[in-house]
Amino acid sequence: MVDEKKRNIEEITKCPECGSSQLVRDYERGELICNSCGLVIDESYIDQGPDWRAFDAEQNESRARTGSPMTFTIHDKGLSTDISWKNKDSYGKSIPTRNRAQLYRLRKWQKRIKVSNAAERNLSQALQELERMASNLSIPNDVRETAAVFYRRAVKQNMIRGRSIEGVVAGAIYAACRATGVPRTLDEIASVTRVKKKEIGRTYRIMSRYLKLNIMPSKPEDYVNRFCSKLKLSMEARKKASEILKMAEENDLTSGKGGPTGVAAAAIYIASLMTGERRTQRAVAEVAGVTEVTIRNRYKELTEKLQLTVEQEA
Repeated sequence: MVDEKKRNIEEITKCPECGSSQLVRDYERGELICNSCGLVIDESYIDQGPDWRAFDAEQNESRARTGSPMTFTIHDKGLSTDISWKNKDSYGKSIPTRNRAQLYRLRKWQKRIKVSNAAERNLSQALQELERMASNLSIPNDVRETAAVFYRRAVKQNMIRGRSIEGVVAGAIYAACRATGVPRTLDEIASVTRVKKKEIGRTYRIMSRYLKLNIMPSKPEDYVNRFCSKLKLSMEARKKASEILKMAEENDLTSGKGGPTGVAAAAIYIASLMTGERRTQRAVAEVAGVTEVTIRNRYKELTEKLQLTVEQEA
């Protein structure tokens, strides 16, 4: 009944007396008032906001009664509590020395209880490894969450048995990057883990089949911004590289050419020459994780098929 009344009040946009839409909510009196004729439309209006005031972000965070949001990157989804390591009570006063030994024992047992069995211990270890890899790869939080969800689903499908935790985590990160449109190459992921590139690719394919991910292949355009940022190229060069890749796609020159990174690297190399921001083939190859031979082959193919006039570097 209360919800229905609240909904009816929220639906009021005009004064029933004069038809004015200038309505004022007086939270001190709990009234909804028409600013034109002074009619009190409702006199038991409920303030849905907090009952405290905050004047900066720190105060807003300290006075909020809700905890941090649920996250899949922590084994207990962040729903458990922690006993602070500060030896102070809720009023900010120091805890007496005679009570600190008891508090230390409480902290120790609380930490043990958070990871109660082998399954939770393995999940905790895997998610810590995921966080380490993601930090080294500068992967955003939404991709980390997606990778954690993929790993949890793989655990439920019993995909972990017989495989290393590190390998499955690397495969989950690679799948999450592909699924969210923030691709990382297998070489990049292999560089932050002890698992070989071939093993990560195999784990990713098995994970895609088990979890039915249906992830579309990555495109050369997905790598342009990141590679150009590492090469410190201007926005003009990025746009030119994107235009070249669009023309290449229209002429069916991007598929089946040994990987999207090679085509992207060649397009960036051509764009750097056309805009006067010359970058060597070696520099582009190091950033893209491909060989100079690959760039030369793709460069020759793109310039000939698209009839691009490029002044070669000296």
